[in-house]
Amino acid sequence: MEKVWIKNYQPGVPVEINPDRYASLNDIFEETCRVYQKRPAFVNMGKVLSFATLEEKTRGFASFLQTELGLRKGDRIAVMLPNILQYPIAMFGAMRAGLIVVNVNPLYTPRELELQLKDSGAVAIVVLANFAHALEKARPKTVIRHVIVTELGDLFFYPKSCIINWVVKNIKKLVPKWSIPGHIKFSHVLKIGRQLTYINPKLTGEDIAFLQYTGGTTGRTKGAILTHRNMLANLEQAGVWIKSVIKPGEEIMITALPLYHIFSLTANCLTYFIVGGLNVLITNPRDISGFIKELRQYKFTAITGVNTLFNALLNHPDFIHLNFNYLKITLGGGMAVQKAVADRWKTVTHVPLLEAYGLTEASPAVCINPLNLKEFNGSVGLPIPSTEISIRDENEQELGVNQAGELWVRGPQVMKGYWQLPEETADALRNNWLRTGDIATIDQEGYIRIVDRKKDTIVISGFNVYPNEVEDVIAMMKGVLEVAVVGVEDTAGERVKAFIVPRDPNITKVAIIAHCREYLTGYKVPKEIEFRTELPKTNVGKILRRALKENVIH
Repeated sequence: MEKVWIKNYQPGVPVEINPDRYASLNDIFEETCRVYQKRPAFVNMGKVLSFATLEEKTRGFASFLQTELGLRKGDRIAVMLPNILQYPIAMFGAMRAGLIVVNVNPLYTPRELELQLKDSGAVAIVVLANFAHALEKARPKTVIRHVIVTELGDLFFYPKSCIINWVVKNIKKLVPKWSIPGHIKFSHVLKIGRQLTYINPKLTGEDIAFLQYTGGTTGRTKGAILTHRNMLANLEQAGVWIKSVIKPGEEIMITALPLYHIFSLTANCLTYFIVGGLNVLITNPRDISGFIKELRQYKFTAITGVNTLFNALLNHPDFIHLNFNYLKITLGGGMAVQKAVADRWKTVTHVPLLEAYGLTEASPAVCINPLNLKEFNGSVGLPIPSTEISIRDENEQELGVNQAGELWVRGPQVMKGYWQLPEETADALRNNWLRTGDIATIDQEGYIRIVDRKKDTIVISGFNVYPNEVEDVIAMMKGVLEVAVVGVEDTAGERVKAFIVPRDPNITKVAIIAHCREYLTGYKVPKEIEFRTELPKTNVGKILRRALKENVIH
């Protein structure tokens, strides 16, 4: 497909990037720590890690893994941590040891944890004590040999560290009982590691950096193989995109989405790290009141999130009183951003909520809206530099402008394949083209619009209904807090069902249907509406339509 989007690039954004400027993420990490050594890199619960301190601690962590544990280049290590300072230390430290990082959701059940650890072949794991009980149950059927356990207060100075850990365990009761004989304390790793000699593993771009497991919102999870070159390419692509609006060494990024998720890992942790920015780690963004108290402390310049997070912030009475004078970038991804939410965000913050698009298999960024846009435009933006896109029909033939079909992507950020799944890899990758499974259109200006997930499309008498469109219309109603739309089996194929969390308890099904009829063709109007107090979500707040649909069917 002709790159019609290039004409709408911001001034200074190149058509192509060089993904081979650095040999590995380790090289760019070490350079960044040297350039910004005196500046803060991460902060959590008031504790700050400077770039220099981070370099020192990750070197010691890597040395311990190499010398004391005998881990070698290419070994897999699982990191099962929320957004706390131990995450960047463990993640960067593992990479500096030449290991492959397997990010794990700390909220996994023992069964889910067991499946991922077995599939990845991880031989070591770093886990927060709060979740060690799940690991205790999962570990016997895995090949995990080394368990490093940390507590929330471990990086604070004595006696504050002990006080925090005691309160978390004994007052807040956040640490279920667990027993893992032979486990190693994170604090011990750092203490011993700083006395050991670090050995540079000499990585190349083709070495694997992450086994990043897909979210599993549409089926079984798979480990996407992301190389150092994949990640470096995406960092370069994102870097040239934001270059015109950032000041190296001065940015403050609010990191509320979990770092073990690819969106936050790349867009927040890595992208802002390499420009000398400060990542403010929010451990529990579901506590909106506590989250807003944290936001008050910083002159934040950027924030990323999903639609449900922005919606929750906007619905808290204290949010409008925050200082948004320094905010330059608000980026939404992970799920469709609803126009109603974007419009309210602009009204409150005076900064547009710009949508982006990506997926685990692309490290993740594929499209981003230009940062000079003044308003939400309903698109996920333009393909970023060195990225090709194609819209294909069911016969894999390319479609034209404004025709809906499956989005295919090609670029240096696209994964190497799925871990130990050759058939799934062959199905997803065709001549280096990644089949995304998302239905999209491209307009004459090159802007991409994600219509919906291919698997979520509802078929009614041969006509396609895209849940995103119906959800967007329903979300326009002031009495609606959250909405999800799915297809339910019917004599005509399927019928549209809407699950709604009301903001106004007096809102009625009749009013919702009448509103939909005003904006939607008849067959798109929900035939069934169910009110709920909450909707099932993934760890990053993305609504799980599949869970709703399975509940309906079964």
